[in-house]
Amino acid sequence: MTVHEDARAIHDELIALRHEFHREPEVGLRLPRTQERVLAALDDLPLEISTGRDTTSVTGVLRGGDGPTVLLRADMDALPVRERTGLDFASRTGDTMHACGHDLHTTMLIGAARLLCAHRDRLGGDVVLMFQPGEEGCDGARIMVDEGVLEASGRRVDAAYGMHVFSSNAPQGLFVTRPGTMLSASDELHVEVRGTGGHGSAPHRTQDPVAAISEMITSLQTMVTRQFDMFDPVVLSVGSLHAGTAVNVIPEVATFGATVRTFSPESRERMRERSAEVLRAVAAAHRVDVEVDYRPGYPPTSTDAEETAFADRTIRELFGEERQQTLVNPLSGSEDFCRVLDEVPGSFIGLGAVPEGIDPDSADYNHSPTALFDDAVLADGATAYAELALARTHVGR
Repeated sequence: MTVHEDARAIHDELIALRHEFHREPEVGLRLPRTQERVLAALDDLPLEISTGRDTTSVTGVLRGGDGPTVLLRADMDALPVRERTGLDFASRTGDTMHACGHDLHTTMLIGAARLLCAHRDRLGGDVVLMFQPGEEGCDGARIMVDEGVLEASGRRVDAAYGMHVFSSNAPQGLFVTRPGTMLSASDELHVEVRGTGGHGSAPHRTQDPVAAISEMITSLQTMVTRQFDMFDPVVLSVGSLHAGTAVNVIPEVATFGATVRTFSPESRERMRERSAEVLRAVAAAHRVDVEVDYRPGYPPTSTDAEETAFADRTIRELFGEERQQTLVNPLSGSEDFCRVLDEVPGSFIGLGAVPEGIDPDSADYNHSPTALFDDAVLADGATAYAELALARTHVGR
């Protein structure tokens, strides 16, 4: 049987496993129940298993020869989101949900592990299976890199592949890639404005932080459109804004927090510098004090052109030309798989998981409490993981 046929044969098992992960999501770097399930699912396979020191990560190594070593990665963590999908296997843990599809990633990589072990005679080199916690803002990939996941087989990985499902924008079963920058950097901007409070009827006797912070937000948005190239875009979105406790009291303090997305190192650094300059200038005009805390997050996720072309060819050979698409523009989401791709050549592959009968253009996107991901893509995702490793361990021998 082919790898794809074997994947279809275990599809019902993969669905049941995915539902288990979905019912009990966990957030952050410590995912004990998830780790336990992953270890149990891999227990009967001929893998060399290790777990993380500072996280509940799982690393498996499958020996296959002296050819190239390939890493396959799946993230395992969920989000602090209260699920509203109505699924019969919806989250049982209150305010936690697999709203970004990581339960599918974990299941697909477990499926790939089973397929690779069944077709081990076809491997030309070793395969490293990277089950990673803490992708959602905790930089779990960096921790695993620091702990040695890229050398888990005893030699440095030659190529790395990650995969991510989408609940919107891409039709079910469509694999999407992009050479070069595929995903944006993600940084945070936290601002505190401190003035002098007073009575709302006499603003001239205060230094109003609310008026100042309002102008700051508008000035930042104007700066983005006037000082940055539209073909190297910047996205700044304020998601948190707090001031005051009563309508007739001008408060002493106002704060806001924003996410900042950039697509090049140059724009990222310039945004850090210019945002502080603008905020301080507005503060001076309003005679208030401002504290600017610019927190770097994930850098852009950039894929290797040759590895991406190899992934594209492999997917087209497996599923047909119509199942692979190259993105014209990068996506504005961010990923800590960038930590792996900054160290070794590789690619990051998107997979549409929109349920049948739902318009991808209007479906709820990842991170929504009503985001839906179709089990139907599990066998294809596992097949893609496995075949990428099988084929790549023979390249350059």
